[in-house]
Amino acid sequence: MELNSDIIKISIVIPVYNSEETIDALVKQMIVELSDLYSLEIVLVNDGSTDKSEHICINLFNKYPSVICFYSLAKNVGEHNAVMAGLNHVSGDYIVIMDDDFQNPISEVIKLVQAGIESDNDVIYTFYEKKRHAFWRNAGSWFNDKVANMMLEKPKDLYLSSFKLINRFLVKEIIKYELPFPYIDGLIVRTTDKIGKIKVEHQERRDGQSGYTVRKLIRLWLSMFTNFSILPLRVSIFIGFIFSLMGLLLGINTVFEKIANPNLPLGWASLIIITCIFAGVQLVALGMIGEYVGRMFLSQNRKPQFTIRKAYGVTHRDRLKH
Repeated sequence: MELNSDIIKISIVIPVYNSEETIDALVKQMIVELSDLYSLEIVLVNDGSTDKSEHICINLFNKYPSVICFYSLAKNVGEHNAVMAGLNHVSGDYIVIMDDDFQNPISEVIKLVQAGIESDNDVIYTFYEKKRHAFWRNAGSWFNDKVANMMLEKPKDLYLSSFKLINRFLVKEIIKYELPFPYIDGLIVRTTDKIGKIKVEHQERRDGQSGYTVRKLIRLWLSMFTNFSILPLRVSIFIGFIFSLMGLLLGINTVFEKIANPNLPLGWASLIIITCIFAGVQLVALGMIGEYVGRMFLSQNRKPQFTIRKAYGVTHRDRLKH
C-alpha cells in the first residue's frame, strides 16, 4: 500500500521520564525516518523528570516546531496518566504510543503503522519473541497478563504491550475518561473488540534504567483491579464463605470430639490460629473495600489525572476532543 502523507497523519505519544540520554537521538531519528512517509506529529510529555529531559525536549521543540508538541507536567503522575495527557492533545488519524528508551526500533513503528492502516482494527498491540527487560520486569509483565485475563476479560493470547497503535475513534473514546486513575489497556478493552496484534523486535535498553519500580507496578495493578473490575470484591466474598464454612465444620468436629471424650482439653493453640486466620481474611476484605472507597473519594474530589505546567506548540494544534 502506498502511503499518502497528505492524508495520513501520525501522532506519536512519548511519556518522558529521566531520559536525557535517549530522547534527543530518538526524536531526531524518528523525524529523519518518518517525515517522508507521513504527516508527522510527535507529542512529548515530561512526567516530572529530575534530569535534563525537559531542557532537551524544549530544544527539540525549538528546532522542529512544526513536528513537535511538548507538555511538561507539574508533578510525576505515572506512565498511564502521562499518556492520557498526550492523548488529549493529539490530532493524528493514527496514534502510536511508545517508550523513550529506544527498545522499540523506528523500523517497527513503520511496521506498526502499516498494520493499522491496512486493517479495520481500532488498536494494534505488539508482542515480542524475546523481551529484553530485567527478570523482575518480565515476571511482573507475566503476572499482569494473567491477572488481566481475569479482570479485563481480554483475549488470552493478547499481550498488553505499552508499544501500540490506536486510531482516532478509539482515542476520542479513551479521553472521555476523566477520573484520576486511568489504565489505558483497561479503557481500550472495555471500549472495542476490534483488536489486532503484530510481532516486533525488542532491543536492549540503550541507556539508563527503567523508570518502573515494584511500587509503581503495584500501583498500576491496583488501578486495573479496582477501576475496571469488581472481581476482587467477589473473591473476598468467596474466601470469606470458604473460611466460614471451615470454621463451622471445625466447630462441629470439636463438639463431637468433646462428647466422645469429655476429658479432651480444649485447643488453645488451634483457637489462636483460627482467630488469626479469620482476622487476616477480614482485614484483607476490609482493605479491598477501603481501596475502592478511597478511589471513589479521590474521584469525587476531582483529583486531576495530570496538571500541565508548560506547553509548547499548543496554539498550532487542534485538540482531538474538539
